[in-house]
Amino acid sequence: MSTFFYMLLAFIVGVLVGWFLWGRLRGELDSLRGDLDRTKSERDRLRADTNRLSGELDACSRARADLEGRLREAPSTPAKTGANKAAAPAPAALMSTPAAAKSAPAKSAAAKPAAAKPAAQPKPAAKSATPRASTAPKKTPAPKKAAAPKVPAGKADNLRRLIGIGPVNEKLLKGQGVTTYAQIAAWTEADVKRIEDVLNFDGRIAREKWIEQAKLLASGNEAEFARQFPTAGTSSNT
Repeated sequence: MSTFFYMLLAFIVGVLVGWFLWGRLRGELDSLRGDLDRTKSERDRLRADTNRLSGELDACSRARADLEGRLREAPSTPAKTGANKAAAPAPAALMSTPAAAKSAPAKSAAAKPAAAKPAAQPKPAAKSATPRASTAPKKTPAPKKAAAPKVPAGKADNLRRLIGIGPVNEKLLKGQGVTTYAQIAAWTEADVKRIEDVLNFDGRIAREKWIEQAKLLASGNEAEFARQFPTAGTSSNT
């Protein structure tokens, strides 16, 4: 019984080893077959290249033979050409004598210069009849002195009742001859400009309404004056 078991075991081991070896050998055999196929294809390619090169070599040989034949024929061609040229008759020389052209000198007419007439002498310029201006300096008249402002006759008004006129402005106005309400009420723009230059302030007459106040006082309208200018106549009108 044990012998049969060992024999069976040996058979199985042999089969496994054989299968392993066969697989390995088969792989190597396939690899060798692939190498053989590649070698065959390389051989075929080399044969094709050899045939192509052989054809090119034959073509080169034929071209060489053709060129050698042309070179052998080349020296005889110039000799034949030279012989043909020697046999040709020489061309006759053409002799031509140029005709002598006779040229007659052209006669130039001498131009007589025209006699220049003597220029008339300029006449002396007529003497100017205008008399010379007198060089004596003229006397300039002396400037007239500005007339002093006229003070109207009659009683002077109390100018300090107007808003904006205090003792200083009243004195300056009297120095300009302004003493009544009627004078201030009749002022023009030029008068306002002149008085403002004297009083040394600009725009105050229009701002404080001196002319409107003077018109009401000159007309005697005390009620309207008191209503429109309630601070007039107090200590604030300086």
